[in-house]
Amino acid sequence: MTAGRPDRGQGAPLNPPLVLSSTFVSQGVPGDEPMYGRADTPAWHAFEGALAALEACPSPALVLGSGMGAIAAALSLVPPGGRLVLPRHSYQVTLGYAADLARRSGVQVELVDVADTDEVLSAVRDGDGTRPADLLWVESPTNPMLEVADLPALVVGAHEAGALVAVDNTFATPLVQRPFEHGADVVVHSVTKYLAGHSDVVLGAVLAADPAVRARLHEYRTVHGAIAGPFEVWLALRGLRTLALRVERAQANALELARRLAAHPRVLAVRHPGLPDDPGHARATKLMDGYGSIIGMRPVGGPDAADALVDALRLWVPATSLGGVESTLERRRRFTTESVTVPEDLLRLSVGIEDVEDLWRDLEDALDRTA
Repeated sequence: MTAGRPDRGQGAPLNPPLVLSSTFVSQGVPGDEPMYGRADTPAWHAFEGALAALEACPSPALVLGSGMGAIAAALSLVPPGGRLVLPRHSYQVTLGYAADLARRSGVQVELVDVADTDEVLSAVRDGDGTRPADLLWVESPTNPMLEVADLPALVVGAHEAGALVAVDNTFATPLVQRPFEHGADVVVHSVTKYLAGHSDVVLGAVLAADPAVRARLHEYRTVHGAIAGPFEVWLALRGLRTLALRVERAQANALELARRLAAHPRVLAVRHPGLPDDPGHARATKLMDGYGSIIGMRPVGGPDAADALVDALRLWVPATSLGGVESTLERRRRFTTESVTVPEDLLRLSVGIEDVEDLWRDLEDALDRTA
């Protein structure tokens, strides 16, 4: 991967140097050069350019201090009193932020089943009977239910209604899905997850195809101070170099584990777009370059059995994040803010890059011990 590398030259560094300065020499009216680290710094540029290249975005990404910082920036595109349509199974903090916008700014929020294209577009066009939505928010696959959206159809329909389309592409990564190729306006990532990939930084990023929209997002980042530290961005760029290898291995592991879990007598249900009988399989096969490495699983025995299974595992790590090299899992409804339509016993598994047989032995032994 050559994106984000310094120019070649005899004796030049292969990797971009770490720029730790917060202040830059500047005189007169601010121009394109760095002036102050809250507005811009060379420490961000290599990562922002590399992510834009992966996402096929014509403008550099904007890196922010967290995934929620990036989500908040994207949702700032909804004006006070405007309308926002988003999946009912969006990331729980996204749902919480949307509710906060409703309270503070009078934003009308409508939750939809993102896999039901007709329902989504009806909500975008005139869900409240007064005006079309200002922004359609898409997660695909959704967190944590793994529903798959018909992204091209949603983009076309939303644009016809005059709405912008923003896509949280954290689960898929740009190696599996590139929303700008389908006409999306904005793409958001929790860089903390797959892009950085080693569970050691908290970062977010937002990209916009339209320079005017990007300018608004840049202004949001500068004014709100939702900026990223230089060292964290440097680590994220280093993680990005191995994204293809990590995604390939994790996806292969996830598909094999999903197949085995689906056949296990102690498993009630499995969600993974790679399974032929999964509701999102046909759409994912058509629109994506893979199926991702997240599995939704419901063990026999309800929430108590799910908690017991988590406790019984030894290799898998109980943790609330995802997308790292290590395999993690959690019961999602232990969070009171999780959508009430998420089953109480749902376990979200983030499959890492360990040996698949080791991962399976740990799962199988835990299922047997908690029977």
